[in-house]
This record gives sequence, structure tokens and C-alpha cells, in this order.
Amino acid sequence: MPSKYRRVLLKISGEMLAGDQEYGIQPSVLHNLAGEIADVMTMGVEVAIVIGGGNIFRGLAASASGMERASADYMGMLATMLNALALQNALEKLDIPTRVLSAIEMRQLAEGYIRRRAIRHLEKKRVVIFAAGTGNPYFTTDTAAALRAMEIGADVIMKGTKVDGIYDADPMTTPTAKRFTELPFLSVLNKSLKVMDATAITLCMDNDLPIIVFNLTSSGNIRKIIEGEPIGTMVSRNASLNE
Repeated sequence: MPSKYRRVLLKISGEMLAGDQEYGIQPSVLHNLAGEIADVMTMGVEVAIVIGGGNIFRGLAASASGMERASADYMGMLATMLNALALQNALEKLDIPTRVLSAIEMRQLAEGYIRRRAIRHLEKKRVVIFAAGTGNPYFTTDTAAALRAMEIGADVIMKGTKVDGIYDADPMTTPTAKRFTELPFLSVLNKSLKVMDATAITLCMDNDLPIIVFNLTSSGNIRKIIEGEPIGTMVSRNASLNE
């Protein structure tokens, strides 16, 4: 099938890489994720990735425990680099050319982030992994995803989670929770739904950049979305409030 999107940004939380472990990286999860990305690369789609670091270190949690917030956030940025390098290695084992671009200079590990360089890598059909968030404390990797997606001209942000979309309550604890098929940005903000943080949602709303929240653990979902199948929940400016 032809692809619906030309260039996508995939947002992955660090916790996804931990799998059923409490922390760290589960090799099988990493391998499966790399395989899913490799599969869509055969469609000619340009793929950029922003990955979190919560499986290794969470700056916000450390700050709540008494650590100075800026220092904690910088430590979280370093955690995203560990995940980015692990994913790069997994992709390159599948012969997918991959570049890690870091918002914090780490010459021996990754290229520094330059917008035009990132776009050029994508045009050459290389997977681009953005590490170290925005390079600034107090900003989440959700905000980094929104920012980078707009900078590279992505058609959509695909946010991979462990559930199959956005619900009106936590489906893990509320069996009667209802899933939304689509939502307008304002409803996400007004309902305080835990999709992405408010800064990221506002950035996407102001720049009319749609977000698809989907189950990343279900095999083939990345490809299905790129082919245009209605997977997960679509958040966009003109969406109706449907359940």
C-alpha cells in the first residue's frame, strides 16, 4: 500500500524499552522496535525518532526527591543518549543507516543537532534519532518531539505507548474507560488528558501538527498508521470529540 505520510516523527518513552523490567533496556523489545522501524523504511518513508530516558533516570522524579531540578534534568538528558545509542546499534544491525543528533555536544558519541543536517540525513533515507531532549532543563522529551517535528517539517507525530489510544480514564485501573478515536487539541488541554505535556500540545496546536497516540507493543502498528489505517487516537485541530 502507498504511504499516507512522507516524513514522520516517532516519540518513544524510555519506559517502553524497559519492557517488563523495572528499569534498563530489554534486548527483545529493542530488537522488535528496530524491526518495526526497518519495515517502514522499505516504504520510502523518512523516520525521525525522539526517545525518552525514564527507563534509566527521571529528572522530574529526582527533583521531587530533593535534587536540584536543572541538574536532575541534565542527568535525564544523558539517559536519553544511552537509549539513542542502543537503538542506533539495533537498527544498524539490520542494515538501516542511522544517525544520532544530540542537543548537547558529545562529539565522540553523536553529531551535534543542526536542523539542516537533520533534514539532509532524512532525505538520504537515514533514520535520525534526536537525543538529549531540547538541551534545556525544564522541558520534557514530549516538548522536544513537538519542537523537532516542526523543525524538520514532519507530517505527524506518532506517540507510541502501551495502550491503544487516549481514554477518558486510565484503562489499566478503570475497566469502563472509553477510548477516543479522535480529539481536538483544546479538548486534550481542557480535560488534562495525559497524552503529552501542555507545552508540547500547545506547540502542536499552534502549528497544526497532528499527533497519533497508539499501542507500540502491538506488532505492525507503525506500518498500519503510515499506510493510513485508523489506529489509536488522532489529535488534531479539526477533530471532532468522538468516542
